[in-house]
Amino acid sequence: MTKPQHLKVRGPEDILGFIPHSLGYWPASSLVAMTMQGRSLGATLRVDLPGPDVLADPTGFAGSVCSYLRADRDATGTLLAVFTPRSRNSAPCGYDGLLALLRDVLGDAGMPVLEAWYVGETFWRDALCQDLSCCPLPGHPVQQIKDSTLNAEMVYLGSSIGVPPGELPGTALQVPAEYREEVLQAEAAWSADLEPRRESRAQFRAVLRTWLEVLARPAGPPLRQVPQRDAFLRATLLVPAWRDAVLVMAAAGTEAAEAGAERFGLFSRGQDADAVGPGAGADALDDWPAAGSETPGYGEVLLGIEPAVPHWGRMEALDAVLEQLAAFGGPAAAASLTGRGWIAWCRGRGSYAAAYFKQSLEIAPGYRLAGLLLEMAGRGTLCGWAGRREAAWRRFGPDAA
Repeated sequence: MTKPQHLKVRGPEDILGFIPHSLGYWPASSLVAMTMQGRSLGATLRVDLPGPDVLADPTGFAGSVCSYLRADRDATGTLLAVFTPRSRNSAPCGYDGLLALLRDVLGDAGMPVLEAWYVGETFWRDALCQDLSCCPLPGHPVQQIKDSTLNAEMVYLGSSIGVPPGELPGTALQVPAEYREEVLQAEAAWSADLEPRRESRAQFRAVLRTWLEVLARPAGPPLRQVPQRDAFLRATLLVPAWRDAVLVMAAAGTEAAEAGAERFGLFSRGQDADAVGPGAGADALDDWPAAGSETPGYGEVLLGIEPAVPHWGRMEALDAVLEQLAAFGGPAAAASLTGRGWIAWCRGRGSYAAAYFKQSLEIAPGYRLAGLLLEMAGRGTLCGWAGRREAAWRRFGPDAA
């Protein structure tokens, strides 16, 4: 593994320019809080700006922000940025009282506010500076943020700023009509073949072997079109127990996936033969994590409690494959989007997670896993991995800024 490149922060423009890269999009109507760990940037939190009713008494709101930031146990300070609604050209106003309360609450929690800014669509300014001689209104051009050195370095490293979660498409991939029809027909045939094998251990292993094969491919280009394989993968997602096993396997390994299925009583004696699949797949299931480690349960994995550090590389590969499978639409797309939402939640990207869950429910109203995860994300529940520095997903590496 190569040492992550350290990116130097030279001023406020660099910090504000880092925020859209950290979130994946330029926020609007948002409060963004970033923890400091000594002189390094830590976790990033984005929440919707409170409305007038909450601003009248923002005590509960400030307490919630503080409780989220407490998840970063190494935090020594906080940076705050208030992003105006897009319809406003000037930097936002009316949040001085909220910022003052946050300074008190976070200071009492040992995470004092070191800097705070207002960011409008056209201008940005220091929120803590009241001296108009050095901080004149309306502020500095937002273009300074977009032209910052750190923003340029991020782009050079391959980072891009995408659309906000509310504008997120289910998939940006396009599938030729003929290929889509071929896959959907094959999917129906695979579903019929798999239906009587739902309780087969041999079939369970064949499913995981096929998924391992596609997840082990080199990162970068999308999967080449193989209709029988794509149809088989989509058909397996229609079986809830196999869908969950794929998520668990990606994060915690095949041993955890099979052990959890065993605990749930998924396997039936006498159904261990005649497994079907699009190919031989891997000869044996992988042994990640290393032998000797404890085998976590499904609940522990899905909540990000165990393993201590998930297999982020495999989860990233799974996200890319699920995006491709979602492009065909139908019920399997709901399963794919739910999986993508779970991965986004594990990464600490709650807004994106909620967007994927909502898209899943639009395709398949009442889809249980999407509904449960959306409720959890809506309550602000943080994935266990996202709350631990040693386990959290690092888009730019642990020493990015």
